[in-house]
Amino acid sequence: MIVKSIILGIIQGLTEFIPISSSAHLIIVPWLFGWTDPVLQSLTFDIALHLGTLLALIVFFAADWVRLIGAWFKSIFQFKIGSDSDRRLAWFIVLACIPGAIAGVLLEGKIEAVFHPEGAPISAGSMIAMAVIIALLAVLLFLSDRLARHERPIGAMKWKDSILIGLSQALAIFPGVSRSGSTITTGLALGLQREAAARFSFLLSAPIIAGAGLKSLVDLLQSVKAGAITGTELTLFPIGFVVAALSGFLCIKFLLRYLQKHTAAVFVYYRWALAVLIAVVALVRR
Repeated sequence: MIVKSIILGIIQGLTEFIPISSSAHLIIVPWLFGWTDPVLQSLTFDIALHLGTLLALIVFFAADWVRLIGAWFKSIFQFKIGSDSDRRLAWFIVLACIPGAIAGVLLEGKIEAVFHPEGAPISAGSMIAMAVIIALLAVLLFLSDRLARHERPIGAMKWKDSILIGLSQALAIFPGVSRSGSTITTGLALGLQREAAARFSFLLSAPIIAGAGLKSLVDLLQSVKAGAITGTELTLFPIGFVVAALSGFLCIKFLLRYLQKHTAAVFVYYRWALAVLIAVVALVRR
């Protein structure tokens, strides 16, 4: 159980930020290897993984957060945004969070019930649908990466860019789309530099992960009061949290450096290979 929790923690940390979909991988890996441990699919462990990646975001971008939060409050107190790049970026993040937050509140639970039903095996049809989603996003990422001119730094973003990237983030409620995948793809299509698209994607994901984590923590506290949390869940919580935080931090550092000199092609090919693997296994097991 501990080894499995470490593996899933590493997977969460890596796939939350690399555009290959963390939600899909947390479904795919147990499905491929036949892991049916309810603790690994519990709310407690899921919260641990997401809080771990949130900590990675907070620590890695600590200086950015201090600067952006300060700029955001100044813009409110002075009732002015102007040409200040930090104030503009802070409000771009706030604006882009709105579509994803609405989609998460209204639809995430319903989508989760279809692709990741609690206490029931995932159907072959759901896995094939996920494979199609993974492959289609790869096509969009490929086209955005190859056809657009990636010349605009993050400071050249406009209000329109933040709205479009925010709308694309709402699609991440579907396993296989990927929050980072959809936002990075849109950023690339809008002509942002690859590193700039990834950086805005990471900054944007923090409030969404924090919001979802806060909601889940409320549910967790209610479960603790009701005595519905097992000792095993509490034991695995710190393991998943620490591993996801460490792997997430290293992944952010790697990806920002990687995209300064490389294209996103390797992630496109990985998504296509993963889609084929899922479809084949699903059809064989059907």
